[in-house]
Amino acid sequence: MRTYPLARLCPVAAESGMPGPSPYPHSGGRSDVRQSPGSYLHSKGRSPGVLAMGFTLPGDVRSASISRTAVGAGLAGHGLGPYVWPTVHVVSELVAVAVRVSPGKEVYVSVRHRDDALRIVVWDQHPQHADPDMTALCGARRRRALWLMEAVVDDWGGKWGACDAPSPHRGTKSWVALPR
Repeated sequence: MRTYPLARLCPVAAESGMPGPSPYPHSGGRSDVRQSPGSYLHSKGRSPGVLAMGFTLPGDVRSASISRTAVGAGLAGHGLGPYVWPTVHVVSELVAVAVRVSPGKEVYVSVRHRDDALRIVVWDQHPQHADPDMTALCGARRRRALWLMEAVVDDWGGKWGACDAPSPHRGTKSWVALPR
């Protein structure tokens, strides 16, 4: 079986020798992160179930796990327990693919709940391709890598897509909408 470096989803990234993901510094066995985030994740002054959270992650494969933990805690802390399983799956898949197509570059995650729907957006910094054939190939590889996420979104009656990030931003914006 042949293994591929993380940047191989995008053919241009593979040829250009983009650096792979950078490792996190070793923590020496200590953890400075609170073990029970729920106490500070409750909404203040809002009705239960209203959630608006966003965060930036490093372009590292471990960011998928971090996104799962943060989003799961945020949903649980806002009384949105039924959304936890599909949302953490969707976010971790989107982040995992984002860091594979643009390794070493930051990824932004946004999760919002309003109007009885959950909206997830992941922006990566994958550069636009000048060649339309490379754009199509790169997009097809991204969609193929997200087949399991697509099945979860479809099962929940949601919609998803990816497009170029609006100006002045650069990169790709992937989005998912899950109805209640």
